[in-house]
Amino acid sequence: MSASTFSEPAPSALLLLGRGVDLASERGVECVGGLPAPSDPDLVERARAARAALGSRAFVLGHHYQRDEVIEFADVTGDSFKLAREAAARPEAEFILFCGVHFMAESADILTSDHQQVILPDLAAGCSMADMAAIDQVEDAWDVLVDAGVAESTVPVTYMNSAASIKAFTGRHGGTICTSSNAHVALRWAFDKVGGLGGTGKVLFMPDQHLGRNTAVQQLGMSLDDCVVFDPRKPGGGLTTAQLRDARMILWRGHCSVHGRFSVRNVTDIRAAVPDVTVIVHPECQHEVVLAADLVGSTEYIVKALDAAAPGSSWAVGTELNLVRRLAAAHPDKNIHYLDSTVCFCSTMNRIDLPHLVWAMESLVAGRPVNRIVVDADDANWARVALDQMLALPGY
Repeated sequence: MSASTFSEPAPSALLLLGRGVDLASERGVECVGGLPAPSDPDLVERARAARAALGSRAFVLGHHYQRDEVIEFADVTGDSFKLAREAAARPEAEFILFCGVHFMAESADILTSDHQQVILPDLAAGCSMADMAAIDQVEDAWDVLVDAGVAESTVPVTYMNSAASIKAFTGRHGGTICTSSNAHVALRWAFDKVGGLGGTGKVLFMPDQHLGRNTAVQQLGMSLDDCVVFDPRKPGGGLTTAQLRDARMILWRGHCSVHGRFSVRNVTDIRAAVPDVTVIVHPECQHEVVLAADLVGSTEYIVKALDAAAPGSSWAVGTELNLVRRLAAAHPDKNIHYLDSTVCFCSTMNRIDLPHLVWAMESLVAGRPVNRIVVDADDANWARVALDQMLALPGY
């Protein structure tokens, strides 16, 4: 069977996001020391030499959405929590180089030992979704729930894609963390704490409204009327006391800038263009897109589905482009398409490039650790409580 051809989507203005220098950025974007030029012809050899010099002292993690040039040097690839757990399982590694984004490196710091140092090659590699829920906003939102008389019957469930401070808030208030793979288990556990699915208790789901809505409606049998969206930029979240009391799912107004781009039009267009195509999307997509798709699942679910797909089958994948392109290259016997018609990289994830990785590794070789991620001790304690609760969920 001839190899399939993966058609690269058209360029998009989104590619400009995450480039350049913003000195007012909360985390900063400048590197101390000489960052190698992307055009350096010896860059790959420098990376290999630094990696060899570090040996078992370093453990390199590569998220699925990373560039191929970075994935080449990863010891393990996977989704965010899998990588953090892999780091925790390597106590002999002095340095954990996390090629991902800020909240992922925080999770690794929480789960690893005190003697290990977690390094993020570029501190500007953040997550727009995680940044949509700041701790002061969340604490103010809880005060709104207290004033409405519903806080005692509300359990916070926080998506892994969140800052350590939000995970800690969740631990302090008796909630749990979830991933896109086990969100339905986490929600069922949370509702059981406040009277079950048939009761009147509530879940405050942060920070991705789409994952919360899709899970509640598609997997727990709730209705869209059970869901309200809390907008932290509006007084009282933009909700009345009656709305808060009637709601079962209080969804934080947050979203993924990549998955939120996919539309029903994308699904309609790909079905018209590709006969017998199977559309598979991530649950961070909008509800209408999830309804229009054939299959919905986490990043790991998508990878496994494509691995198991029959030769000659056609697929349209609604997730980050680096991963889709890598899946297409790994399965030349299958027709794999990108769901959108324009490029949609995760701009902040793409901040981790080979120059930053080389700079971070060479700095470690020189005995000069850079960009260490350290979570506040109290936040780390309570975030660990919430993460441990997730690990205790049935079936995890």
